[in-house]
Amino acid sequence: MRIVVLSDTHGNIDFVIKEIKKIENVDLLLHLGDYSKDVDKMREILKVDIINVKGNCDFYDYSTKEEEIIQIEGKKILLTHGHRYNVKFGINNLYYRSKELGIDVVLFGHSHVPVLLKHDGVLFFNPGSPTHPRGGSSRSYGILDIDDEVKPILCDLSL
Repeated sequence: MRIVVLSDTHGNIDFVIKEIKKIENVDLLLHLGDYSKDVDKMREILKVDIINVKGNCDFYDYSTKEEEIIQIEGKKILLTHGHRYNVKFGINNLYYRSKELGIDVVLFGHSHVPVLLKHDGVLFFNPGSPTHPRGGSSRSYGILDIDDEVKPILCDLSL
């Protein structure tokens, strides 16, 4: 299964949509918050299933969950924006949450800085931001290819 992972789009997604259209065999898109309105537009244009969680800037969105756990190909995946776990100061809180829940993959955003780290059997993946990168990072998004194992790809959108 091929999954596109986005976070922190903040309303500027036209070029992101063009990029996603170039990706072959996309089965699912995961949006990790900060601009739920972007998800509606992507659903309409991309015609792909999308699961999203609410970010700290999605204060107007009352129906979207702040955290979601999904199962894909036998892997348990936690989706969160990350602000409730203080990810700008490290991933310790996410690590403990993943162990508490028996999670295989943690997907998060909020910092706008990509993270790709495997620790103690858990993959931690922040795709960064395709619109407002921080910390010297490039505009980016992620892809997860999942079959028997999870293969993360960090995709650079630098021009």
